[in-house]
Amino acid sequence: MFITFEGLDFSGKSTQAKLLHEYLKKRKIKSILLREPGGTTISEKVREIILDREHIEMTPLTEFMLFSASRSQLVSQVIKPHLKKGYVVICDRYYDSSTAYQSYGGKMELKQVLEVNDIATGGLKPDMTILIDIGPKAAFARANMRGNAKDRMENKNLAFYTKVYKGFKDIANHNKKRFVVIKGTLTINEIHHTITQKINKKLNISN
Repeated sequence: MFITFEGLDFSGKSTQAKLLHEYLKKRKIKSILLREPGGTTISEKVREIILDREHIEMTPLTEFMLFSASRSQLVSQVIKPHLKKGYVVICDRYYDSSTAYQSYGGKMELKQVLEVNDIATGGLKPDMTILIDIGPKAAFARANMRGNAKDRMENKNLAFYTKVYKGFKDIANHNKKRFVVIKGTLTINEIHHTITQKINKKLNISN
């Protein structure tokens, strides 16, 4: 089973992806936790380029092609082989992020983004995508509370993130069978419980 987590930066999706991985491990279910961009030696190097705050001149197209190159390597080298071995593959971001960030946010043509997404992944679609639904203002408030230095992607403005948020909502509405949308304003434990209930049904795990 291939599960992806999506949402704005600071939505809490990474925390929930880790919690799900730990939950499955405790139940002796083979699983692997990955992140995008990253997950392979090549993909991690691409990640460094994309997130470097000094690369302010990077265009949305360059950004998108780098994400896609990293994703292609991750799919072929890690995701597909582990799925064949019967693992539950959990990925923190996947191609829906590119659609939301580079098309809705970066104004790239949606049709082109979807075509490249399909090429980069070899047509591999998630079995389930969990969207942690938190709006841009709430996400910005969380970012300010943490006070950590932001990477290049996190350093975008509110107008950009408003477009990205709309993108995620539109994508989810057009893929209702695949998406599970959970309010990001719930507590960490409440979100985790909702996710595990969905996963238990999919994998026939008893509570």
